[in-house]
Amino acid sequence: MRNDEIAALLEEFADRLEATGVEYKPSAYRRAAENVREYPGAVEGLAAEGPEAVAEIDRVGDAIAAKIVAYVETGEIEELEQLRAELPADIEALTRVEGVGPKTVGTLYEELGVEDLDDLQQAAENEQIRTVKGFGAKTEQNIRENVQFAREADERTRLGDARPLAERLLAHLRESPAVERAETAGSIRRWRDTVGDVDVLVATTDGPAVVDRFQSWDAVDDVIEAGDQKASVRAAGVRVDIRAVDPDEFGAALQYFTGSMDHNVVVRNRAIDRGLKLNEYGVFDVSEVEDPDAGQRVGQRVAGATEADVYAAVDLPQFPPELREGTGEVDAADDGELPELVTVADVRGDLHTHTDWSDGTESIEEMVTAAAEAGYDYHCVTDHAAGPGVFGDIGLTDDEIRDQMEAVAEVAPDAEVDVYHGVEANIDADGVVTTDEELLAALDLVVASPHAALQQGEATDRLIRAVEHPEVDILGHPTGRLINERPGLEVDFQQLAAAAADADTALEVNANPARLDLHGEAVRAAVEAGAPVAVDTDAHSPAEFDNVRYGVHTARRGWAEPDDVVNTWDNDRLQSFLG
Repeated sequence: MRNDEIAALLEEFADRLEATGVEYKPSAYRRAAENVREYPGAVEGLAAEGPEAVAEIDRVGDAIAAKIVAYVETGEIEELEQLRAELPADIEALTRVEGVGPKTVGTLYEELGVEDLDDLQQAAENEQIRTVKGFGAKTEQNIRENVQFAREADERTRLGDARPLAERLLAHLRESPAVERAETAGSIRRWRDTVGDVDVLVATTDGPAVVDRFQSWDAVDDVIEAGDQKASVRAAGVRVDIRAVDPDEFGAALQYFTGSMDHNVVVRNRAIDRGLKLNEYGVFDVSEVEDPDAGQRVGQRVAGATEADVYAAVDLPQFPPELREGTGEVDAADDGELPELVTVADVRGDLHTHTDWSDGTESIEEMVTAAAEAGYDYHCVTDHAAGPGVFGDIGLTDDEIRDQMEAVAEVAPDAEVDVYHGVEANIDADGVVTTDEELLAALDLVVASPHAALQQGEATDRLIRAVEHPEVDILGHPTGRLINERPGLEVDFQQLAAAAADADTALEVNANPARLDLHGEAVRAAVEAGAPVAVDTDAHSPAEFDNVRYGVHTARRGWAEPDDVVNTWDNDRLQSFLG
């Protein structure tokens, strides 16, 4: 049982309480879920010691701790089962529709009997939603337009959910003496922002032992199929496939199953031009073979044990998986123009983070200390400013930002990193940055982000106006998308990148796995236009600094080199950029 599983259960509890009109308690369950998910140890182990041990987790009260213990011991929480019976709706799928929250689910169930996406779509198409008090034609139209997106989101898993699952499986498999090597393949190895399933290849001479080891993994919910060399299971709601291959053929299999299809077609055609045959079993010289299609392993085998050998056989370097999309990487290799991609080790600091002054969980000093422990050279505090799209009281007023400036100045002298003070300001529907101009000028750094009017479609002019603001240093999570939840703003990234390059404003790759915004294709537009890029975690706690890898790999998908990324620069160059 994973901490994520328990956290997801608490989040469902919160949603169902909110859907039935309960006040206050939902936020307590969500806070508890967040801390359970980030708890460094196994919550299941604490549960074995009793509710008192579980309650030692920050923001997990006695009542919630008791429910966690009950779930670990019995597999269910009685109160949650009652809530499910009272509201038999697929709340997870329904709330994936933009604009549909738990309260909306509760209302539409009570008024129209909506239980799932099919019911919701039918109610919208029949114009029934507008008849419910508090709803109107515009809300109904928005729901109708976003149901399909929610359906598609249900079919793919966020990289940030799938990647840790895959890494747990790799660790489990590598403990077996039958496993010589195990690696991810497919889209998860290319670090795409969502994946259809998790693919893992294992080099072994004992396929049945590997399959047995796979089925013994504690995350397995059910076995879909299992043979001597292949098996598929469902774990944490994700399909996971493994394939056992001969160690001498592992490199060819890894190249083949990593893909993408477009990349592989180009490489295979290149092999054909050289009298070779390339497939998942190796590279074979078929120049003297009368019928190259007579079998998979016909001809003289010339490569296959490693990916490097496979690519070398067709006069190519081994491509980083992130570049294998069939978008010009082979031509770039032939021309000697493949990029030297940015790495996590290149990142020297985080320029977009939050503290408990707004919606973060830790103090300024604690976040700065964590940045030093992460090995950074510098760190920037950028709490939310009040403004459009920032809900509740988490946004700081201008006076509060000035107060925070003094607080940061008190922490900075004793810090082991250079500390910058900034703000995450808000971009309104017209592209106006809503924080006081003089205050922005007094800060070390300004991140401007869209938080409101995220359903207004095409927004290129709006974002260009923001990047051209003289005090804006970084355009934060430019589209405002949330993967599998909302698609975000429509943007012409070539135009935006050109404007950012002219204004010397960085475009952010927000490394939060729910965002990955900019996405890879947009990063490439920025790189080609000469616009600077910032890879930031938007961290609200120290644990989220680890998300930097998602941002870096997303930047790599956009062909970004270290020089393209402002927070790989040394302090002097960064300060020059910030002006």
